[in-house]
Amino acid sequence: MIITIKISLFIVLALITYQDIRERKVNWVLFPITGLLLFVLYENKTIIQYSYIFLVMNIILTTSILTILFLYTRIIRGMKFLNVSFGLGDVLFFYAFALGFPTVTFLILFVSSIVFSLMVSLIQKKKNKANGIPLAGLMSLFLAFVLSIEFLPKLPSLYNF
Repeated sequence: MIITIKISLFIVLALITYQDIRERKVNWVLFPITGLLLFVLYENKTIIQYSYIFLVMNIILTTSILTILFLYTRIIRGMKFLNVSFGLGDVLFFYAFALGFPTVTFLILFVSSIVFSLMVSLIQKKKNKANGIPLAGLMSLFLAFVLSIEFLPKLPSLYNF
């Protein structure tokens, strides 16, 4: 069953990556599916009592990050937040991402995926002079890569805390 969930998750992450990079808009249904698949994987690999505590902490952290980004964008930059400086798909992906890991793992993967997205977008900007960053798509690509590494033997689980 876990293999089926992981394959489904890879397909959904690939769709998000493709749609975001190609069209800069992603079908919103893919985000709840991603969150649900990540949560089911998480539930199968951890102790249930802890998973809900970590889930709440991840949601609080994600909301705090988005609140800071919103305030910065509106007050300091004087711009609209949604669909100008930050896409709705990015917000939905942040929350879907928050449903899948213990808090420490979530923070490490979240920050790493944003750094990865920044590096890729800087390289792309030099080549194509692209406008904007397909953040959800690049974070999906990073997450798919990290989840595929977990198939390798003798590596610690992402779900240990």
